[in-house]
Amino acid sequence: MNARNALNNLAAWSRTLAVAPPAKMLRPAPPETAVAVALIAATMMAMFTVDAAATAWARGLPQWFRDVFEQITNLGLSGWFLIPFGVVLVCLAAAISDALSKVSRGVLAALAGRFGFLFLAIGVPGLFVTIVKRLIGRARPFVGGGADDPFAYMPAVWRPEYAAMPSGHATTAVAAAIAIGAVWPRLRVPMWLYALVIMFSRVVVLAHHPSDVIAGALTGSAGVYLVRRWFAARRIVFSPLDLQSFPGPSWRRIRRACGEIFANGRPIERGRKAL
Repeated sequence: MNARNALNNLAAWSRTLAVAPPAKMLRPAPPETAVAVALIAATMMAMFTVDAAATAWARGLPQWFRDVFEQITNLGLSGWFLIPFGVVLVCLAAAISDALSKVSRGVLAALAGRFGFLFLAIGVPGLFVTIVKRLIGRARPFVGGGADDPFAYMPAVWRPEYAAMPSGHATTAVAAAIAIGAVWPRLRVPMWLYALVIMFSRVVVLAHHPSDVIAGALTGSAGVYLVRRWFAARRIVFSPLDLQSFPGPSWRRIRRACGEIFANGRPIERGRKAL
């Protein structure tokens, strides 16, 4: 791999995204505003009506059932998405060079835009939640060991047992479902099934209240919304008119571009001659 080529491309892409888009591109449309208000209302209602009962229900579940969901819930960690997407993005950055044909460069750039969007759409809200949840300091359902108190808080203590709201796993799962579904619409149904299972698992394993999970879903949705519009403002991956994704490169063109990179058994070597 050509490290210098990768760094140059990553720096160029970062500069492209660094400039803020027009404010009107980030302004929420009425449907998005309605969804956000509904989720905020659902979060508040759940705190008063559902959270304590959900914790009591989860504590009464068989241990084997909770053990199963202890394994399932780990699939909601952001690393399952960020690591492979980040690796693919770096590899594409290393591969794209003037030594390739214009068509191959365009194919790889289109893929880089998609994986860059997925990385940021999942990573940005995840990073936000990692900080905010520790500032809020809401106690997790297992804290205390007895009856759950949904209104127990220790703000800004930076302790994992007081980092319940919003749920990081729910944020990641919902962000992944929306972002991947936006790029590859055929995956929307399985990704949303995945997100729902992860959100359910957080309540089962006593890591979160239902309101924490709803707040996480709101945060993940808002994060993807902003990143998607940020990309659309530059006509990267998405159209600025309707936020629909542009057609991606075909498998035939992707295979042809990969074949050009690995021609003669010298992967990405030709990129060095162009620098």
